[in-house]
Amino acid sequence: MKVAVVYWSGSGNTQEMANYVAEGAKSAGAETDVFQVSSFGPDKLASYDGIAFGCPSMGSEELEDSEFAPVFSACESGLKGKKVGLFGSYGWGSGEWMQNWEETCRADGARLVSDGVIANGAPGAEAAEQCRDLGSMLAQ
Repeated sequence: MKVAVVYWSGSGNTQEMANYVAEGAKSAGAETDVFQVSSFGPDKLASYDGIAFGCPSMGSEELEDSEFAPVFSACESGLKGKKVGLFGSYGWGSGEWMQNWEETCRADGARLVSDGVIANGAPGAEAAEQCRDLGSMLAQ
């Protein structure tokens, strides 16, 4: 089983979450690669059985639009039937960006392995464990 963890992080919080997701996937036995979003694209999708995407909430609860959103949009058509997990941090709002993102993935035919994992600010112990669990579910 191969898992990719693809993220964008402005403050380091989502990067920390990405590392926890990777830990969970590795501990479940998956070969795991971690990518900053600028190093990933749709050409790499077929190489992975599961993919975790991580992006914080930006602006009015949206995905980061200069780097992350264009890469994610380019990957959307390749998500049909693929095991996908979502995670990210936020500093305001209610998590609406994650709910919208989940709906987008479902509409694309992705197989979400769980609800998206969100952390208000830096991930605490609970969010860290949820991220590890997300990685483990992607590895199964």
